[in-house]
Amino acid sequence: MSTEMNQEPFDGAQGKPGDDRAVDLVLRPQNWDDYVGQDKVKRNLKVILGAALKRKEACDHLLFFGQAGLGKTTLANLVALELGAPLRITSGPALEKMADLAAVLTNLNAGDVLFVDEVHRLNRLIEEVLYPAMEMRKLHLVVGKGPAARTVTMDLPPFTLVAATTRPNLLSAPLRSRFGASFKLDYYEVVDIEAIVRRSARLLGVQIDDKAISIIARASRYTPRTANRLLRRARDYAEVHGTGVIDEAAALKTMEMLEIDELGLDSHDRRILEIIIDKFGGGPVGLATLGAAMNEDAGVIEDVYEPYLMSIGLLTRTPGGRKVTEAAYQHLGRSHQAKML
Repeated sequence: MSTEMNQEPFDGAQGKPGDDRAVDLVLRPQNWDDYVGQDKVKRNLKVILGAALKRKEACDHLLFFGQAGLGKTTLANLVALELGAPLRITSGPALEKMADLAAVLTNLNAGDVLFVDEVHRLNRLIEEVLYPAMEMRKLHLVVGKGPAARTVTMDLPPFTLVAATTRPNLLSAPLRSRFGASFKLDYYEVVDIEAIVRRSARLLGVQIDDKAISIIARASRYTPRTANRLLRRARDYAEVHGTGVIDEAAALKTMEMLEIDELGLDSHDRRILEIIIDKFGGGPVGLATLGAAMNEDAGVIEDVYEPYLMSIGLLTRTPGGRKVTEAAYQHLGRSHQAKML
């Protein structure tokens, strides 16, 4: 999709009604100038990609890691666009068997970019097949079983693997070492989120004032995906209950309906903090115990909710477990001293 096409206001009639995925595609940046934030990552990527283009070689394999919604998939798209190459997309859970990986790799053409999302969910057998493919462009397949089994080696065209993960600690050392460069995506600054909201509103053909932009940006958890989701919900509210213009009142009412406060905490975030305070005296409490108390999977707490609560200083990790901070007591309107008594 060309940049010019992306400058047209999004018409819901162009896609399926209520198709958030179609809207996400329209809002996705199509060039480096449209990609707001992550300046250090962009600078380093431009050097790596520019050098590969100058040498007319396949780019080194790249690893992006960070919390969900920070732009890893968008960066993969921009890498492919910069290289002038098709982007082939798959994910770790989709590559269950060696045959799945073999089918993907053997369908690559020279210069293609292969994007593997959730790469930490690859099983170790698949990883071992991927090692020589990344390093030597060789695909080793075992044909047959038992004494009659033999290994068949196939040559692969030059390609670039771009992988994304929210859990870099789960990647094996051999796999991690085969990437030419690894980039951590950090939470965005509020000013960058405001620029993203302003751009998205323009693409959606929605009028929005500066106060509403600020409210949405502050509630976005410093994450572009969340900011765009909140913008769409504010648009819905303004169309149903207002004039279609997202003003301060519409933005505040949207946050109230979604139970999102000024720090971007939703009801689930606040419940985590409240349970630690009310049931465990503010902590520390182990992750498994916390998950049981909330009737929630411990992995969801650790991956989805905990990173943001820690980033804004409401939750900390200690050797004994999770513990809320004084700032959490203040935000919830609780008295730390009274609780200690």
